[in-house]
Amino acid sequence: MNSAKTIEIDPAFVEKTIFELASYGAVGETGVSRTVYSPEWVGATDYYSRSCAEAGLDVHRDAVGNVWGRLRGATDEKAVVSGSHIDSQTPGGRYDGALGAVAALIAVRALKQQFGTPRRSLEAVAFCEEESSRFPNANYWGSRAVTGRIAPGDPERVIGFSGETIAEAMRSVGLDPECIPEARRSDIDSFVELHIEQGPILEQAGLPVAVVDAITGIRHYSAELAGVQNHAGAFPMDIRHDPLAGFAEIASGLINTAHRLGRPAVTTVGRVLVEPNFPGIIPAKVGFTIDARHPDAAARNRLYEMHEGLMREVAGRRGLSVDWRVMIDHQPSPSDPEIVATLQRVAAEQGVPFLTMASGAGHDCQQMAAIARTAMIFVRSKDGRSHTPEEFSSLEDIVAGIRVLAAGLHALAY
Repeated sequence: MNSAKTIEIDPAFVEKTIFELASYGAVGETGVSRTVYSPEWVGATDYYSRSCAEAGLDVHRDAVGNVWGRLRGATDEKAVVSGSHIDSQTPGGRYDGALGAVAALIAVRALKQQFGTPRRSLEAVAFCEEESSRFPNANYWGSRAVTGRIAPGDPERVIGFSGETIAEAMRSVGLDPECIPEARRSDIDSFVELHIEQGPILEQAGLPVAVVDAITGIRHYSAELAGVQNHAGAFPMDIRHDPLAGFAEIASGLINTAHRLGRPAVTTVGRVLVEPNFPGIIPAKVGFTIDARHPDAAARNRLYEMHEGLMREVAGRRGLSVDWRVMIDHQPSPSDPEIVATLQRVAAEQGVPFLTMASGAGHDCQQMAAIARTAMIFVRSKDGRSHTPEEFSSLEDIVAGIRVLAAGLHALAY
């Protein structure tokens, strides 16, 4: 259906909802620390549930604690869903994830008020967990449950930073890990996630909103170079087997490779451990991590091949041994072309300037792509900052993003 009619979104209500949700786990003036299944998380999910009910939506909490608000449609066709995660970094800010959950609720509320009953059911969702801020290997616990990707033994294998299992944490808030399969959904046609950009591209372009046409592929390596530990003064340079020298060459080469390939390729060496770590000793080994990303499947594989080839070449030339493990390997997730085209059209109809770009971060949308057509909307991030209490998006930009989201949901569901 054409959605050229302007969607009205109340900025005061948007601001009020964002700030009220941010009060659950508030840290300082702008921070939020809200990990999955914590008391702060319980308060936030209760608030979201109440807000859905106040909007006239049917509220449901599934087996892992995702909160759903449904505007029932006139037909039994598969649902149109929007939302994001309600947990945060420790501390993070008010907007990462939470804005997408709030935006979905406000968009569905506005459509109900302005257009009545949709053809397809419309749902807003607050996913229970995405950040891995309490359980480092939770790995999109909320959306994984919805897509049926939590294996039977996972609740006991997912261990928190404090040593507890996620099964124990679930039981502490009244959830039964044995019921996790009940969270699986097979009745969702499309999923649109609004999220802050978490980068500087929109700000550099001077635009409030982006339509996301792909989510990047991500690979994390844990690598180790091993050489021969020796005296830093007595051992000549030309016969050393120095793993730190090899690491310096590799790290520079990895980053330069991504630079040469150009946007949107990125590579980060984020953690380095040198043993022994003393001024007068040639080290015995160097451990390090590599985070490499690209949203195009073929270019992604080429980036990984170049990185691995460089590590082998430098190690061989310097007489070092090299080993690595792939810790995370997420495939790129292209957005549904029809939904992308719909979002581009409705943004123009709503008078919201936008660009089309790929996401350099992972999102729940990647998981949801296993069961539904997907796409994303980005809202400009001030200074490109996120995962910090200082993250910020202006109310004007947020309202523009919600208008595009609401218009897109209208086009998909009415």
